[in-house]
Amino acid sequence: MSELFPFPPQSPSVVWPTREWIIGDLDPSAKDGEISSALGKLFDHGVNPPVGKGISLATVIIHRGKLVLERYGTQPDTAFGAGGPVDRDTTLISWSMAKSITQTVLAILLDEMGIDVDSPVAIPEWSGDQRSTITWRHLLEMRDGLDFVEEYVVNESGQSKSDVLEMLFGSGSSDVAQYARSRPLKHEPGSVWSYSSGSTNILCGLIKDLLGTKSLEDFLNQRIFTPLGMLSATAKFDEVGTFIGSSYVYATARDFARFGYLYLRGGECESGQLLSRDRVDAARRQHAVDIESGHGYGQHWWIWKSLAGAMSAQGYEGQRTIVVPQYDLVVVHLGKWVAETQPYLDAQLDRIVGAFAP
Repeated sequence: MSELFPFPPQSPSVVWPTREWIIGDLDPSAKDGEISSALGKLFDHGVNPPVGKGISLATVIIHRGKLVLERYGTQPDTAFGAGGPVDRDTTLISWSMAKSITQTVLAILLDEMGIDVDSPVAIPEWSGDQRSTITWRHLLEMRDGLDFVEEYVVNESGQSKSDVLEMLFGSGSSDVAQYARSRPLKHEPGSVWSYSSGSTNILCGLIKDLLGTKSLEDFLNQRIFTPLGMLSATAKFDEVGTFIGSSYVYATARDFARFGYLYLRGGECESGQLLSRDRVDAARRQHAVDIESGHGYGQHWWIWKSLAGAMSAQGYEGQRTIVVPQYDLVVVHLGKWVAETQPYLDAQLDRIVGAFAP
């Protein structure tokens, strides 16, 4: 395992982005032509992408604490409504980038409540079987062993073959944590990594229990979104009040960049240490790799495949918040890129990240 790259400190000459991002110029050492070329390949086709490409809605680049570049696209018309231009004030969906926000919540609570990450979670319906040995770490690392199918497909009869679809849009949507908790064990806990939105929503149910009468919505706003200046951010909850932390936070691209910036600074924001550096390091310490994408996995954060030490919050259809301590860099991409087009997307994002290599 490679040594984790240290987080760059906040420069005394740069104001924290709590109220507004400082607008800066590209550093002379950055490869401007490479960045422009990559962005052109992501945006220039608009809402009519050719085969093998998707639609990019927003990209924001933060370098050395300053917003040095942003570009916006156009939302296509869909069955849910008319599209239109995207700008700095447009809120867009996180999809699974919300998982990394869930990790932030849990990191704070585990430390404040003195909970051992290797202790079993307390779920009454698991008490009579081997699921009772599942720990907080197992869920954070998605090594819980539960039989949860993370596939966004349906069969020919229109019936879902996917637990994630059933949980988010079907019979489990009213109580996402309960749906995920009900899944049987497939592997011994801790033995196999399997990416699962169910793991996240089980954690969200446990977070709800930890907070008791306190509102998680208030916690998110008071402890995370407001201290970071993420004033556009809105989380979605199910019918029983559980944060659907697998999938649903809406925010502007600039505000997702603020979230990435928290991790770039090792868990520190303007008001102080928001979460411990140990929890940030745990999130970016790779223990598994996804065979299809090549990206590694930590604790509810991905490890960017082409650059050891870089971490990424990633979501369905190409949502990315890439945090690169080596280059003091955050790159946000929001859009609509289906699975088969994402290798091309990530290749262009690689070009953008690499353009800032010193």
